[in-house]
Amino acid sequence: MSNSVATKISKRAAVAARAVATLSEEQKNAVLQKMADTIRKHQDEILAVNEKDMAAGREKQLSDSMLDRLQLNPERIEGMATAIEEIIELKDPVGERMPFTTRPNGIEVEKMRIPLGVICMIYEARPNVTADAGALCFKSGNAVILRCGREAIESSKAIAAALHEALRESGLPEDVITVVPTPDRELMLELLQQDQYIDLVIPRGGEGLIHFVSDNSKIPVIQHYKGVCHLYVDKDADLDKALNLLLNGKTQRTGVCNALEGLLVHSEIAAKFLPMAAQALQEKGVKIHSDKASAHYFADADVIADDAFGEEYLALEIAVRTVADFDGAIAHIQDFGSGHTEVIATENEATAQRFIREVDSAVTMWNASSRFSDGGQLGLGAEIGISTSKLHAYGPMGLQALTTEKFVVTGTGQIRD
Repeated sequence: MSNSVATKISKRAAVAARAVATLSEEQKNAVLQKMADTIRKHQDEILAVNEKDMAAGREKQLSDSMLDRLQLNPERIEGMATAIEEIIELKDPVGERMPFTTRPNGIEVEKMRIPLGVICMIYEARPNVTADAGALCFKSGNAVILRCGREAIESSKAIAAALHEALRESGLPEDVITVVPTPDRELMLELLQQDQYIDLVIPRGGEGLIHFVSDNSKIPVIQHYKGVCHLYVDKDADLDKALNLLLNGKTQRTGVCNALEGLLVHSEIAAKFLPMAAQALQEKGVKIHSDKASAHYFADADVIADDAFGEEYLALEIAVRTVADFDGAIAHIQDFGSGHTEVIATENEATAQRFIREVDSAVTMWNASSRFSDGGQLGLGAEIGISTSKLHAYGPMGLQALTTEKFVVTGTGQIRD
């Protein structure tokens, strides 16, 4: 094992992490600008390689949501470059000092933010993660090992080649950003044993991948199993506003983890709101799965059992349920939510504040679309992932979540009695 490919990759990344950890914010920003520029410069090559990945994906009959995540186009290439430039504008958390306390004996205690070290990203058909994760880890002073799924491996290598060009031109080792050369599962298993060199593993993909990584890793894992996000339409909701939230959350982009998968409607306004929802969702081609109480409002609803909610459809499908009251909505979310994002539509501030306090979710929203549950939309810059576990991060993960804190103690010669 000591001479395995995984060990060699991890060792080189650990060495590279020391090089990037000492860079100033100005130095890091200059390299990041080079990264954005080289991605734009090599757009045609990246798109040509991505089309090969897309052709292979279509041949393998990947789902529409998977193909959507895999596909690149000029707008998405520009989006990757722009996301890197947005990271440049963010304050570098590394080195930030926070006063903690001054002890009676005069020693001053502070906390200082430092990089985590080496981060391993494991992801499926998401080539944009290569640029996002590479830039975020770099700005936060870390090295990153990127293990991409077979579907997007060639696209990810092409993006990484552009990033490596920027690193070389800046006099930095390419091992700051490493793309694992093969999606072989045995190699991934070996990487998950490299706790001597890798400090954190972040998997992004299907629930099966997250479970596999969590079950097999010796290294701490940030978990995000799935995104079963709900919109609860309260009895005091503005129904037009709620309808817009529903349509945007469900249909604006279906194959993403912050898309709505469940609609809960208070029984007092069900007779008014559900016909509105039925017509609008039918026009968008959304398939309805519902409880018996809601089914008659829809032309062709699939009636499901009370224990069959909680599916992550990642498609033009949604589960609908009428709830007796606010407590019924909370109970449903507790049973079937995934801790990702939950939305309430209401004009009653007291009800909204109860929802915010009582719902156990990384993101809670009041009269705002679930599609805003995204690092870039929340002001973090490009995110490296969304954590639905509570250690050491919860919710969209930006720069600060890729650092940790150490204690700094300053004295004038004090010794302990």
